[in-house]
This record gives sequence, C-alpha cells and structure tokens, in this order.
Amino acid sequence: MLLALFSLLILLFSSVLALCLRRDPSRSQDAGAYGAAAASAAGLIPAVRVLLTGVTETVSFPWQVPLGSLTFTLDPLAAFFLIPLYLLTGLSAVYGVDYLKSYSGKKPLGLAWAAFNLLTAAMVLVFTAGNAVLFMVGWELMAAASFLLVLFEHEKQQVRRAAFIYLAACGTGALLLLAAFSLLGAHSATLDFSSFPPPGRAAATAVFLLALCGFGLKAGFIPLHVWLPEAHPAAPSQVSAVMSGIMIKTGIYGLIRVLGFIRPWEDWWGWALLLLGAVSCLLGALFALAQHELKRVLAYSSIENIGIILMALGLGMVGAASGAYTLAGLAFAGALLHVLNHALFKGLLFMGAGAVLHAAGTAELEALGGLAKRLPRTAPLFLAGSAAACALPPFNGFAGEFLIYLGAFRSLNSPGSAALAGVLSGLALASAGALAAAAFARAGGVAFLGEPRTERAAGAHEAGGLMLFSMRALALLCLLAGLAGPLLLVPLAPAVAAGFGFPFASAAAEAAAVPLLYVSIGGLLLLALAALAAAKRRACLAGKVPAEGPTWDCGYAAPSPRMQYGASSFSQPLTDFFQPVLRKLGQYPVIPEYFPGRASFSAEAQAVFYNAVYMPAAARLRDIAYRFSWIQHGRLQLYIMYIVVTLLGLLLWKL
Repeated sequence: MLLALFSLLILLFSSVLALCLRRDPSRSQDAGAYGAAAASAAGLIPAVRVLLTGVTETVSFPWQVPLGSLTFTLDPLAAFFLIPLYLLTGLSAVYGVDYLKSYSGKKPLGLAWAAFNLLTAAMVLVFTAGNAVLFMVGWELMAAASFLLVLFEHEKQQVRRAAFIYLAACGTGALLLLAAFSLLGAHSATLDFSSFPPPGRAAATAVFLLALCGFGLKAGFIPLHVWLPEAHPAAPSQVSAVMSGIMIKTGIYGLIRVLGFIRPWEDWWGWALLLLGAVSCLLGALFALAQHELKRVLAYSSIENIGIILMALGLGMVGAASGAYTLAGLAFAGALLHVLNHALFKGLLFMGAGAVLHAAGTAELEALGGLAKRLPRTAPLFLAGSAAACALPPFNGFAGEFLIYLGAFRSLNSPGSAALAGVLSGLALASAGALAAAAFARAGGVAFLGEPRTERAAGAHEAGGLMLFSMRALALLCLLAGLAGPLLLVPLAPAVAAGFGFPFASAAAEAAAVPLLYVSIGGLLLLALAALAAAKRRACLAGKVPAEGPTWDCGYAAPSPRMQYGASSFSQPLTDFFQPVLRKLGQYPVIPEYFPGRASFSAEAQAVFYNAVYMPAAARLRDIAYRFSWIQHGRLQLYIMYIVVTLLGLLLWKL
C-alpha cells in the first residue's frame, strides 16, 4: 500500500515540477514523462501483489474534514483497475514525448504534462479511496485535469465546445454522486465505505438510480454519452488513449463499489443494466460505422465496449437474483476481463490514430488512403488493435467476450428470467460484434489501403521511435492477454470476489478454466499456421521479383484515387438500412447529362441524442430560467439577505 501512495506522491511532485519548468518545454516534458513512467513502475508492484495474495491493505491518516478521513484501501478490485491504469498511463507518457514535440514552442507543454499527471493521480485516488469525501476529491480533480487536457487546442471552436459539454456532464454527475453518498451515509458517523449501514429498500433503489446516472455520465453509456464523442477526438491522442482506456472505467468501478453497499440486489436492477448495456453496445457500434473522423470512430467504439461491460454486469446480477451463481460468476469475470482488455486495445488504437494524425495532419477518413506503404510499422499495429476490438482470436478482445458468451449459454439451463437475459445478451453481443467488424474494416481499409486521396496523405511519414515503442508494447500485451486466458483467472478470481462475492468468483473460476485453455490452444495454433504460411510464402518468392500490373479499371481509361471506395460509400448499404436510427444527412449526386463534368456524394451522421434530446431540454431549461431572471437584480444587499435566509432555514430544519 505504501508503494501505491508513493506512486501517488511521484505523480503529484512531477506534476508540480512540470508546471514550474513550463518555460523550458524540453525539461517540463522530461519531468512529466519520467514522473509518469516512474509512478507506473512503482504502482504496479503493490497492485500485482494484492491481486496474487488476495490480501486487502489499508492505511489511514488524520484529516480534519467533517465526515472525511484519509483512508486508502487497496483490495483486489481496486488493484485490478490499477493495473491497466498504470500500464496505459506509463506507455501513454512515453508516447507523448514524441507526439508533443511538434507543439513545442506553440503550446504550454508544462501545463499539459502537469494536467496529465494530475489526472493519473486523481484516478489512483478514486480507485484507492476508502472514504466518500476523499473519493469525491479525486473525482473532481479528475474532471478538472481532464477538462484542461481536452482544452489543449483551445483556439479551435469545436474543442471549446467539446470541453464545456464535458464539464457540464462532469458537474451533473458529481451532484448525483453527492446525493447517493449522502443517502448511504445518512445514518453513519462518518462517510467511510466500511461504515455504511445497509440501506432500506426504498433508499437502496434511490442510491442505485443516482449511482447509475452519476457514474453513467462518466462511463458514457447511451443515453449519457453525448460528451464522449466530442471530448475524445479533441484531446491529444495520448490523452484520448487514457480517457477512453481507463478514465471512463472509473464509472464502472464506482458502480461496482456502490452495488456492493446495497445488497441484496433487486432483479430489475440487473435488467436495467442489461438493457442499457445492450442498447449502448449496439448503437455505439452502429454510430461508429457512420463516422468520418478516425478518433470519433474509436470514441463510439468505446461506447460500444462500455455497453458490453454494463450488459455483462446486468447479466450477472440477473443470474445472482435467480440463484444461478455459475452464470453470475462468468458474467462478472467477463465484465472485469473486458475492462482490462479494452484498456489495452483501445489505448493502442488511439495511439495508432494519433500516429495517423501526426503523419498526415488529419484524421478525416476521406482525406486518407495508402498509409500502409507510408506507415509500414504503424499499419500492422493498428490492424492488431482492430482485430482485438472486433474480438478476433488470438487477441485479447476475444477472451473477455468469450466469458460473457459462456455465461449466456450457461443461462439456458438457469431458472427464472436468467435464460431470457442470456439469450438477449448473446444476441446483442453477436450483433454488436458484426457491426464493430464492419466499422473497423471500413476505418482500417479506407485509411491504410488503396491510394492516397490527398497530398497530405501522400506525404505522410512514419511515427517516432517512442510512439512506436508504446504501440508495440500494447500490441504485445493484447496478444499475450489473448493467449493467457487461464493464467488471468488467477488474479481475476480475487477481484471478482472483492467486487461481487466469493460464490461468484469460485463458480467463474471452475467453469471458465477449461474453456479458456482451449481458447489459448486455438490461438497458439492460429499463430503457428500464420507463421507457416508466412514461411511458405517467403520460400516461394525467394529469388523472384514480384510482378506488378495496373488496377482493374472497370472500363475506365484513366482511374484515379477519387474512384476508389471512400468511407461513405463503403458503409452506405448498412447506414441506409439503419437510417431511422442514424438520421444520416446525405448529399447524393444528380447527373442530368450524359457526360457530367463533376459529381460528388457525401453523408454525415448526426449527433442524434444531442440534437433530439439534450438541446431541446437545455432550451426548455433556459426558458424557465429566464422567467426567474428578476432574482438577479445586481443589489449586493439582497444577495446577502438570500444567504442569511437560507442559513436560517437550514438551522431551523436541523434543530
């Protein structure tokens, strides 16, 4: 535990140091990056030790704050979330050294590194806090630091818009969480997590709904997702990797913690999580298929994966309420394993998108093409991340989803509503997987294959050495995690036990061990076959010069890059089919003559929930607020009177 606190101190110290050295970009970069890397190395040690031993470590310090205490608790659940945090933030810091060089002298890099390390420290605080006040301090620090990072390129209007939408979501979520913790600690002398008494059924339901909305605004599942596709593309790529890979998982962690305080669970709570997760994974994958900017594709893919995790949690709760402990254990284990796997492959994908943006100056899919020849090292790494995101073996995305599928199939023999929950989960997961495969085939194919569509794509250059190092490390971890499924059950079991209960952990470990072993063997066989095929190809081509020929031009005399499939045309059949959901705006070519000079086609996916739900609601609230504008008259004496009257009312209510 002391090493975890030491890593927290390293992060805070390096954050202050980077800010103090802000006038020297090179030294501030070193302070920020080396501090993040050192903190990651120090923090991984206690996290791994707690996961392997299953022993909870607690440290408390005096803190003169009402209802608060400096209580830090490192149990297997917190340790499980800390591992992807330290891995991803350390590698993102290394990546950021090369990525931010082009901004040296143009942007305040000292402030950016200070905010990055403060964000990491805040997430460590959230995962290790043993008191609600301390938890909320970390939660708000996390919001403030990430807000500054989203505003990195504040001169762009869309960046400012994204940052303020994100800030509004963070503030709303924090208010809901304050209400939830107030209900939990209403009959307790402190707000220590260990002192929360079991609430009554009505209070437990209220806490569940408040926590679902409060943590859901951070996790970004539909319909609480509107900030996510705006903020992730606006932030620097190494920050996007951290925000998508681990920051949104703080919402999942918080929800699991609160579920532990309000046992026993109601059956409909599980159904609420399951249905919200199913809708999120389906619509997240569908909206990813309709995006034209590479980082927005990845942002909507994160919504899909958060939906998968939420759906697995709901499936587990339904199974637990029905007494199907094996089903519940498999679903909970699959949810936690997907937390780890998504952090690894989404971090890799955002870094790959950052390499594309760094190389070509744009991440717009319609402006890319042919990057596989110009970025020969980045292209296979992005392909590996895409395969993991599509849950293709032998990469890690398959392992977590396999456990959820296994739980869904086990549910067919379960009592009560668990069988229906398993069928719905399996159908939603399979459908989302098909849409995700189409989305990543589109994104990877349009960006890396074919011919360059613009001069910027034609002049793209390979990423720097440190950027490639971080991407290679994450790609290797994605492969190893996909092959080491049975070994991952060792640290996964205590994490499930700490978060959900021992019966679920033991049931999951027993039911998953042999199937995961078969998955690992199958993955190794796939790798062996791929290696044999590559060796055979090399042997056949030895001493020969590959022949080259023109692309089949479909009867056209002079084919050009404009004639190849673009992002819109690739996905048009699917997006047209789902037009009632996507509400896509399209501009189709009108060809009145036999030999037209020019023709164009474009399609744009709308922010459906933002435009149809949130903007009308905000307009309505603004209209209501204007009716009370007479209260804001500018007289200081009356403002003081408002405060005095409020304080008197609170005192009378308390007495």
